[in-house]
Amino acid sequence: MRLSRYFLPTLKENPAEAQIVSHRLMLRAGLVRQASAGIYSWLPLGFRVLKRIEQIVREEMDAAGCHEVLMPTIQSADLWIKSGRYNDYGKEMLRIRDRHDREMLYGPTNEELITEIFRSEVRSYRQLPRNLYHIQWKFRDEVRPRFGVMRGREFLMKDGYSFDVDFESARKSYDAMFVAYLKTFRRMGLTPIPMRADAGPIGGDLSHEFQIVAETGESAVFYDTDLVELIEQGELDADRLKSLYAATDDKHDPKTCPVPPERLGTARGIEVGHIFYFGTKYAEPLGATVTDADGNQVPIHGGSYGIGVSRLVGAIIEAGHDDAGIVWPESVAPFKVGLINLKADDPATTAAADGIYDRLRGSGVPVLYDDRDERAGAKFADMDLIGLPWQLTVGPRGLKGGVVELKRRAGGERNELSIDAALARLCG
Repeated sequence: MRLSRYFLPTLKENPAEAQIVSHRLMLRAGLVRQASAGIYSWLPLGFRVLKRIEQIVREEMDAAGCHEVLMPTIQSADLWIKSGRYNDYGKEMLRIRDRHDREMLYGPTNEELITEIFRSEVRSYRQLPRNLYHIQWKFRDEVRPRFGVMRGREFLMKDGYSFDVDFESARKSYDAMFVAYLKTFRRMGLTPIPMRADAGPIGGDLSHEFQIVAETGESAVFYDTDLVELIEQGELDADRLKSLYAATDDKHDPKTCPVPPERLGTARGIEVGHIFYFGTKYAEPLGATVTDADGNQVPIHGGSYGIGVSRLVGAIIEAGHDDAGIVWPESVAPFKVGLINLKADDPATTAAADGIYDRLRGSGVPVLYDDRDERAGAKFADMDLIGLPWQLTVGPRGLKGGVVELKRRAGGERNELSIDAALARLCG
């Protein structure tokens, strides 16, 4: 993609309304623009990141045996009234009446609707287990939306739902999602810390939230360092990991903490995922039953699994940035390489840069080519701001010596290499 033709409205100054790093950088780097309080339009660069995160989530859910569906954003209130949650949910739910005066709502979650879909189609325990998920926009009318996409009113979420015949089967589904979540966040370059949590309005008596470590995190987390070490090493046994201590500051009590001081880690954390086992909470009022092995009609046992896809964009920035801008992990970066032509009005430099651009694209490497007639300082500043993993700089001085400069955004390491050597590194 040529930057001269790309819609990338960057800002030089920090917006006054942005209170946290991710909000400031998302606005400055041209990822989003606010449409109204807590609601954002996603611009091309931000949308590419959003879709890359979404794809990682989709791949890990599919690998765990889940099946993707797509449910509507607008739901009938009838099922929510039947489940007992319509009035309990509170003012965060956006309630609507259609032209026929029927009560509708903009879905904040989908337990009722997915349970109704399941109830109408599944009859026997032989059809279980099942896990259905979708990636869809949600709306929760936060009283004070703030921090950009970290706490907005409209957000993109992956919500999945498991269906099992009994508790033991449901626990296995829960544990499978527990492990799948760890794999998902690790692929995004994050360090996830699972910890027991309150179920909140979802309900149930077994729940874990997933916090990722970031210096600017919203809450303090305390954890057994063995837990993080096992996760980073890829040793993902759910029972073992769940047995190790982790708690946010509102639940951590130094007097009762079972972890010795030398093994107790502390950090700031941002919640990016939450999983729940809620038993028959929705199956019983909505009549979702199956015939078990003994021929009895029994209510199914359900679980719910959420990942904040749009929230993750902000969380990844909170976990990876420096004074110059964003530092994207390669797995979610909008482009792998930022190609910089230092002298667009020089035919030889432009010919070399164009050739490199064509070779990168021909090798399937996503590249953003800064071919603008701008001063070098502005080009470097913009590339650092948007945070692509690699910067490849082509200038007349380097070309005279047969080299280009390759910079790794994370850490800032620079090397002068021949064009072929630089391309071999980027295309390998």
